[in-house]
Amino acid sequence: MKRILCAFLALFCCVFGLFSISSTVSAAEQVDLHLDAVSAVLMEAETGKILYEQNADEQLPPASITKIMTLLLVMEAIDAGKIKLTDTVTASERAASMGGSQIYLKVGEQMNVEDLLKSVVIASANDAAAALAEHLCGSVETFVEKMNARAQQLGMENTHFENTNGLDDTTTQHYTSARDVAIMSRALIAHPLILQYSSIWMDSIRDGAFGLTNTNRLVRFYPGATGLKTGSTSKAKFCISATAERDGMHLIAVIMGSPTRDIRNEEAKKLLDYGFANFAVYHDAAADLGELTVTGGLQDICRVRMDGFTMLVNKENVSSVTRKVNLPPELAAPVAKGQKIGTVSYYVGEELIGECNVLATETVGKISFFDIFLRMLKNCFGVDG
Repeated sequence: MKRILCAFLALFCCVFGLFSISSTVSAAEQVDLHLDAVSAVLMEAETGKILYEQNADEQLPPASITKIMTLLLVMEAIDAGKIKLTDTVTASERAASMGGSQIYLKVGEQMNVEDLLKSVVIASANDAAAALAEHLCGSVETFVEKMNARAQQLGMENTHFENTNGLDDTTTQHYTSARDVAIMSRALIAHPLILQYSSIWMDSIRDGAFGLTNTNRLVRFYPGATGLKTGSTSKAKFCISATAERDGMHLIAVIMGSPTRDIRNEEAKKLLDYGFANFAVYHDAAADLGELTVTGGLQDICRVRMDGFTMLVNKENVSSVTRKVNLPPELAAPVAKGQKIGTVSYYVGEELIGECNVLATETVGKISFFDIFLRMLKNCFGVDG
């Protein structure tokens, strides 16, 4: 009877262990959302943590979500001061000849960078994307080279671009993956200005004469939606990189290869709903932690400061995170500014979920015999050192 009971308890522990959930976010394959898409990824933007994935690395035609990289290069150029929103761009014959979604640029028509940028973000205008590429790099070809170089820098291992817009009637090596789309989306929304445009439902250009309506219906109908980019072609089917923010957590939901626009949107919402229902971001800001005594130093104390700490946790655990500051009772000189002095450990219950460093905020040199002698003179005879 004892053997049977022990065997039963062992089996119970094994089964319980299989179904127990860590307080931190574990593998993205924990659930199956049965998404009607060829591939999908859900990423938390601040940490870059993947919360869900489905066939995430398959190379697929991306349609107009290609423009995420186009927009990233434009935003980086704006932030670097290479171009300005007020710059005037003159449409070339090539830019004006783009098909698909467009704002119908005429050869020689002039428009500022901001209106072209809005046209790409909101209305997915292929002609505006080409005009911006030529304005920034002189030619579309040079711009596409920079797109591919930037993709490599970001670690996008399953991506190659042939154009700025995702039109794929004649392309043979224009592809990306759901994971790579999430990576470049994360890089793009790190530029807050882009979210001002991608969250607009309706706008206009040409002094109000030409209306722009966002191709991303989630911006109007999904609470917290901030963007980002849709796309569709007969090859790519229906794709989206949908971003939304609630309670300080920004999510990126990528859907590629859905059969219809409505299914694509519903699957993106399903991903976002899953993320907001199950996860949260725990923040602990960088802060001063006071002073530590220094022995053998030119001064007796050293101020210390902790780095900030951010971690994605299961939502039910975010309010139960505790921390423990681990510092020595004193420091021995010399101490260098920026030197690691200790750590702050973070727990849910008994489980360690992460750590951040505690650093010295100043340099404390080691005292020499001559320094000691000068101090003695000062103390005994009032002689300044």
